[in-house]
Amino acid sequence: MDRAETTAADPDRVEASAADAHSATTRRRTYEVRTFGCQMNVHDSERMSGLLEDAGYGPAQPGATADLVVFNTCAVRENADNKLYGHLGMLRQTKAEHEGMQIAVGGCLAQKDQETVQKKAPWVDVVFGTHNIGSLPTLLERSRHNAEAEIEILEALETFPSTLPTKRESVHSGWVSISVGCNNTCTFCIVPALRGKERDRRPGEILAEVRALVADGAVEVTLLGQNVNTYGVEFGDRGAFAKLLRACGEIEGLERVRFTSPHPASFTDDVIHAMAETPNVMPQLHMPLQSGSDKVLKDMRRSYRSKKFLGILEKVRESMPEAAVTTDIIVGFPGETEADFADTMRVVEASRFASAYTFQYSPRPGTPAATMEDQIPKAVVQERFERLCALQDRIGAEENAKLVGSSQELLVTADAGTRSRETGRLSGRSRDNRLVHFTVPAGASSPRPGDFVTVTITEAAGFHLLADPAGPGDYRLRRSPAGEAWDRWQADSCGVGTTQVGGPTPAVSLGMPTLRPAS
Repeated sequence: MDRAETTAADPDRVEASAADAHSATTRRRTYEVRTFGCQMNVHDSERMSGLLEDAGYGPAQPGATADLVVFNTCAVRENADNKLYGHLGMLRQTKAEHEGMQIAVGGCLAQKDQETVQKKAPWVDVVFGTHNIGSLPTLLERSRHNAEAEIEILEALETFPSTLPTKRESVHSGWVSISVGCNNTCTFCIVPALRGKERDRRPGEILAEVRALVADGAVEVTLLGQNVNTYGVEFGDRGAFAKLLRACGEIEGLERVRFTSPHPASFTDDVIHAMAETPNVMPQLHMPLQSGSDKVLKDMRRSYRSKKFLGILEKVRESMPEAAVTTDIIVGFPGETEADFADTMRVVEASRFASAYTFQYSPRPGTPAATMEDQIPKAVVQERFERLCALQDRIGAEENAKLVGSSQELLVTADAGTRSRETGRLSGRSRDNRLVHFTVPAGASSPRPGDFVTVTITEAAGFHLLADPAGPGDYRLRRSPAGEAWDRWQADSCGVGTTQVGGPTPAVSLGMPTLRPAS
């Protein structure tokens, strides 16, 4: 029986089929973004989420199978590729059982491996790089329409990420990218090869985005760049970053400004002065050391030495005695001797870091360090790593202990953590970004995420502080616009605000973007 005969013989069946088809094409497709890597990747994932919601997707409910899973990958961290392909392998059967499901892989590993991703995991539908995040919805649609994989890796930036729609993960805080790419040539780092040379946004565009975030309820922003100190080099103003910090200080309603990451070789006194003299720039500095050995720093091509690094910290603490300094350190770089490692331990002891991100060196294909002689045996690296961690854990605990009895203003966060939930405590971040778990005294009002509380520190641990006020007199609550935004978010039962800055005038909307039928 041909189609004409079927239609004539069973019109009810045809109408039912049409209704089913209409339902399938209008049902809102769901998505999940899984992020690996640094703050830049977290920020990029917010852009991906914003793009997808702008294209009509909705976030998948916890525990539900998403119609689309996007992996935003990292190529810097050890075993990044094994981690990705492990996740992809686990999703293979899920995709086979979930009709219409798509999988996309983006980020640094996709930029590096390109066609390799699809060869190793042919069930992946879309592979895109760091330079064309904005193409994600189009690539997904094209793959679905053509029923084949789409791979698009650009070698130059297509659209500056901060001009794309953003689905923020927090109502009270936002990331603002001031530059992308890096002009440094560190021998262990593959970022310049994957994200390209530094590209700087104009100050007016950055400040417009910051104002849009504040209008959307944010009270804190973090300025992002691979090397924020060199911001402005593209348009010929080497003092641009300090000026940008001061300009952020003039934005009404913006209570906290942070930035990451600076490079010691480019760190100048005008930035220290801007930090100290701008009230809403927080007394916190993340300054990557990488190694305390001058020989290793030279081999890393870091273009500063330990004396300069310690000199910067001395100037920072002269201007801001309350400043907390954090860092990155690599253990076991090729050619590192026991004497070199001893230099690192010496500089760490002298630096008094609040905390440190410590890494065991692992060769990254495509970097000069990967082909260097004198690769350090794993057992030696592990032993040094453990010694360094023990030293930093002691220093961190000692620095935290100095704050017992001090009064700290906290920005309340949404995630209290497992142990805090068990003890009834809430969590917040101090001005210097330390994590503080606190209790609300009986009879006092509870804060919302985004509100501020002032408490006295009663106990210190290695990685956090505790504040258990004796009574309402030792606890002060200050409501904020971010807390109001949290209330609106809760009432609307939808995601946090979507902020988009495009051109000279920012457009800000609360709640979900306008939905279009999925195809």
